[in-house]
Amino acid sequence: MLVSDNFLDFLNKKTLFYTKIEYDTIQKSWKQLSKYIKLPYVIHIVGTNGKGTTGRFLASFLHQQKKSVLHYTSPHILKFNERIWINGSNVTDDELQKAHINLLEILPIDLLEKLTYFEYTTLIALYLSSNFDYIVLEAGLGGEFDATNVVTNNITVVPSIGIDHKDFLGDTLVEIASTKLRSCDQRYIFGEKFDSEVIDLTQTVLKDKEEIPFCNDLDFTFSNKLPQYIISNATLALSVMKYLNLYSNDLKLEILEGRCQKISSNITIDVGHNPLAAHALLEEFKNKKINLIYNSYKDKDYEAILTILKPIIKKVFVIKIEDERIVDIDKLLNTIKKLSLNGELFNFDQLNNEEEHLVFGSFKVVEEFISKFSTK
Repeated sequence: MLVSDNFLDFLNKKTLFYTKIEYDTIQKSWKQLSKYIKLPYVIHIVGTNGKGTTGRFLASFLHQQKKSVLHYTSPHILKFNERIWINGSNVTDDELQKAHINLLEILPIDLLEKLTYFEYTTLIALYLSSNFDYIVLEAGLGGEFDATNVVTNNITVVPSIGIDHKDFLGDTLVEIASTKLRSCDQRYIFGEKFDSEVIDLTQTVLKDKEEIPFCNDLDFTFSNKLPQYIISNATLALSVMKYLNLYSNDLKLEILEGRCQKISSNITIDVGHNPLAAHALLEEFKNKKINLIYNSYKDKDYEAILTILKPIIKKVFVIKIEDERIVDIDKLLNTIKKLSLNGELFNFDQLNNEEEHLVFGSFKVVEEFISKFSTK
């Protein structure tokens, strides 16, 4: 098999979704690649929700303090380059292409063929971070066997842990939390609110690791327009900055796109896709009624999500998405009806300037909406 020397062509032929993780492929690849780079101080972001937001806050804060930093996040909304942020800007096509060519020279053909989409892009991010001060690595799925855990991390940051990806991580909160927390190598910090079952794991899974305190008493002023979960994620990032002796109360907040983001006066987009995210949005829109523009992957608990959001929903508009992982539209519409909610298929003519709209359900939902909304 010939491997394409064009980065995007090569990547687009890679496995994006899988049912089993074969960790030895990324381990063998990193063993080869590590000979050619100098790894920065590694801040590993694991958990369920808030990883991207916390990671971007942290990377931005480090950049503002004149540190060289790469932030690796996933997935992207519109363009792959969103996944790798370097010193204030998304990676360029040219930087990606050059890194790809170098990896083709370093890695043997059998590993290049076996690496999944996420594994290969993780290696690209690691390669691009060589000789930087910091790399902020966001886990894609889980922690213990995630591609990002192939390197030894200096700090493990955990914004939240909830039920998600049960097929990979386990059926209970303790099982899911345990596999995420076993990714910690040296020290860790938790976000603001955690279930007692997860806290108890600090005495077992994390018993020999150093805990960094979450700081609620920082002299930092937040805008009252920010959602509470954004403030919590920012405080978590600021707590890490304090630990690193890089804290300042005049740091500026850079919020990652698609996180409870207003794109017009009455349209909010959010890439969340699980009950934890639904609870955060319920709080944000409490005492309001919104039109929910929604769809879901079939493996997500969309009935639970819609049940949580029901008190704020005026109507559910199901946006069509062409993806084999998306739930059958009739099944989703039947679930909406079962919950005594009004639901119908979405089209852009239904947007009403007099009403509040929330676009929510996954990165795919937001991508589909934004790609067409921007042309309206």
